[in-house]
Amino acid sequence: MSAPELAPALAHLVKGIVDHPEEVRVASRDSQRAEVLEVRVHPEDLGRVIGRGGRTAQSLRTVVGALAVGRRIRVDVIDTDDAHAAAPEAPVE
Repeated sequence: MSAPELAPALAHLVKGIVDHPEEVRVASRDSQRAEVLEVRVHPEDLGRVIGRGGRTAQSLRTVVGALAVGRRIRVDVIDTDDAHAAAPEAPVE
């Protein structure tokens, strides 16, 4: 299976472990080395998706790897708070 085909399955798994399933987004893109699935969740759910010591994220990667059958598919959990922090704030008057 390719990354776009695996995106709904990964989204289903992630929605089962978060408190805000309506905010789960899984996007696929190609990189030079592999296909990439980017997982974005509500900031309060980030810890749940990563898990203690990264165990949950690693488990998600293992499941996706098993479904990928010979394809290189990387799973990235994106911290959406970093995107907000990098954006410049509007000046306060």
